[in-house]
Amino acid sequence: MTPARASGDVARKIFLIATEESGDRLGAQLMKVLRQRLGGAVRFEGVGGQSMAREGLASLFPIEELSIIGLAAVVTQLPKHLRLIRETARAVTQASPDILVIIDSPDFTHRVARRVRARDPSIPIIDYVSPSVWAWRPGRARAMRAYVDHVLALLPFEPQEYRRLHGPPCSYVGHPLTEQLSTLRPGVEEQKRRNEAPPVLLVLPGSRCGEIRHHMAVFGEAVGRLQAEGVAFELILPTMPHLLEAVREGVKGWKIAPRVVVGEQEKRAAFRIACAALAKSGTVTLELALAGVPMVTAYRVGAVEAWILVRAINVKSVILANLVVGENVVPEFLQQDCTPENLARGLREILTDSPSRRRQVEAFARIDDIMSTGNQPPSVRAADIVLATLRKSRGAN
Repeated sequence: MTPARASGDVARKIFLIATEESGDRLGAQLMKVLRQRLGGAVRFEGVGGQSMAREGLASLFPIEELSIIGLAAVVTQLPKHLRLIRETARAVTQASPDILVIIDSPDFTHRVARRVRARDPSIPIIDYVSPSVWAWRPGRARAMRAYVDHVLALLPFEPQEYRRLHGPPCSYVGHPLTEQLSTLRPGVEEQKRRNEAPPVLLVLPGSRCGEIRHHMAVFGEAVGRLQAEGVAFELILPTMPHLLEAVREGVKGWKIAPRVVVGEQEKRAAFRIACAALAKSGTVTLELALAGVPMVTAYRVGAVEAWILVRAINVKSVILANLVVGENVVPEFLQQDCTPENLARGLREILTDSPSRRRQVEAFARIDDIMSTGNQPPSVRAADIVLATLRKSRGAN
């Protein structure tokens, strides 16, 4: 028998699940707004990291337990992964919360949500951060209707995609990057440096060790080729502390040594003076677009993963910046096209006042309007939908 749901003046119980740092930050902001909205009459339970812990969440387990790197690790850690899914789903149903909010990490959170819906259909479920149903495995959207009541989208084109794919209701709440524009865009002195010679060229090979392994050599050859051709530039490679060793090892064979800067603040400072960038595809392309930095993008994976992705991906571009602005203004060189020659040629164009560079700059100038959420921060819009879903559910019970 399912325990009775909280009612009257009893504090609302909200269960949240976030298993990666980015989701943890989203969850913390959501918790903060929900507490403000509910006047403190709320209890949080679930899974989260340090940011959510600071907002009062005692996580069921450390999210680091789900950090899996490499194929061999996936195989050896799979039993533990499945056990944590079972235990988390059991904890949700035992807690009988007023609502469950799953945040990103669909390989984990969606498996939990399906189990919760099967055991207790009365618990409403919100999915904060849409899986990439518009890029691959589109059938997931329709399948999500069985266990997700509302999707909170970070990208403005996603609600239309959910309607097209007959998925659950989906609302654009905004991307957290739109709240960080002052850290991405140059001040007066930084703009002067951005316009000065030699231009600052950023190299962004990835945020995971595997991505660095796939991209460092070809990125190094590309910038080395540029230098050999007489193109002048100042090279900066932003990275994070846990990747520093892999980056240092990767640049040993480069003909031109980049200035390596470490940490989020240093990365954003580099964005503010950058003229152009060579970047691995991913969220960083949206960061660069918001910062107004033209770029060349690339992506390489192993042969098996490439074989799968080629057959699964069904979009004209894999670059978030292109998808958001609605046209392929950013050149992308994927897999066999990711060569030093192609990358160097693309960089030469955007390091000068070329039509390719101007096209990107003009497209990025529209991005504020495209991603606008009015005067409401994403966390506020997300909290309002969580509470509206909660009230609707309580009214039906």
